[in-house]
Amino acid sequence: MPNTTELCHDTAQCCRLGELLPRWFERVPLYQGPEYSLEGEDDDAQPCAAFRKLPLITKAEIKRDFPANFLPAGTDLDSLVEQNLVELEHTSGTSEARVPLLLPRGWWNEQEEKALRLNSLVASVLAEFPNPRRCTISSPVCNGDICYSSTPAKFDRIVGQALNLSLNRQPLLWTDADLARMAAEAVDWNPQFLDLDPVYGVRFAQYCERRSIQLPSLRFIICSYEFLSVVHRRILERVFGVPVFNLYGSTETGHLLMENHRGQMVASTETACLEMLETAEAGISRLIVTTLTNDYMPLIRYRIGDLVERRESPAGSHYILHGREADAFLTPRGRRVTTRQFDQCFAGLAGFAHYQIIQTAETGWSLRYVQDGSGPGADHLAELRRRCQQLLGVEGGVEIQSADFLLPEASGKFRLTYPLPGSK
Repeated sequence: MPNTTELCHDTAQCCRLGELLPRWFERVPLYQGPEYSLEGEDDDAQPCAAFRKLPLITKAEIKRDFPANFLPAGTDLDSLVEQNLVELEHTSGTSEARVPLLLPRGWWNEQEEKALRLNSLVASVLAEFPNPRRCTISSPVCNGDICYSSTPAKFDRIVGQALNLSLNRQPLLWTDADLARMAAEAVDWNPQFLDLDPVYGVRFAQYCERRSIQLPSLRFIICSYEFLSVVHRRILERVFGVPVFNLYGSTETGHLLMENHRGQMVASTETACLEMLETAEAGISRLIVTTLTNDYMPLIRYRIGDLVERRESPAGSHYILHGREADAFLTPRGRRVTTRQFDQCFAGLAGFAHYQIIQTAETGWSLRYVQDGSGPGADHLAELRRRCQQLLGVEGGVEIQSADFLLPEASGKFRLTYPLPGSK
């Protein structure tokens, strides 16, 4: 049962949608079809009932006739850009082709701050340091703030109080010279927090550990960009000795969930309305997102492509991230195994820095891992194999071997689980 605060949030979101939807239906070409109507429902009896009958959209609808599908007739995109009102972005393209986006200038940072303040420890640090310094270690990108068209100097990688340390998309191939430069810049910057892609951050952490490099001003670590494995979290906590928090969202929706001080992912209700659809076994659902703060490109009932689980507790609802729909396995018995469910096979097992598992046949999987330190012992490897086989419902067929490096996707992000093509 949701608590009183949650009911207030639900009611507030319904009221907010009641204000926004009519305006969007009138102004946004994408939503001017006959299927976009809120009439014919008794909202007093069931708030948001009509809203939940609206059609779903996907990345295909965003791309189709962009940006004319979002901008009202007579609105000139070039004029908006010249007035510095909007910026053009793209999704990362890790699991699908890149999608163009239209975002209000400064919107991303505003959504991030709303989400970060859902964590009381992070909020206290932000109160102490209103403009905290951060180091970002992730896949280099090109956006409205920074563009890597060559090898930029440190000055060119500073945006506000954020210093971008990464220079290429192959963290497992970084040399000691690359890492020494990053570590020296981080020590000199003296950050209050790290903003990490987990795989990139782990590579940096291992170097800091080997060289006994410390960041004395560090108060916490934020991990986003891709799925945060128990493997990655263990190393980051061990090396830096500060709390590691998960932050979830997407470029097109803004930040949606933030891990609080209890280790629970809670929703940023000011940013978006979240729906759980097609709930399957173990309470795992497809996540549907309606954004609330981007008037230039509002997304109504957007199928983001991720799987989540919603749980209730006396403190309220929280969410468990299960990874991308496209990355889930289908076992020989027809059961879906999510990225998170597989990742739990590594809980409590040492010696792993990163891994990827690829389904090679209906009953065959190949698991390759990059070792942490001297690698896992024979007992941990045996336990990992046992857990994998039990989860996947097979008696054999799970090959496990170490690797010097694993390759990211073209976007620079890493996938952990690769199902058999056409198995969905």
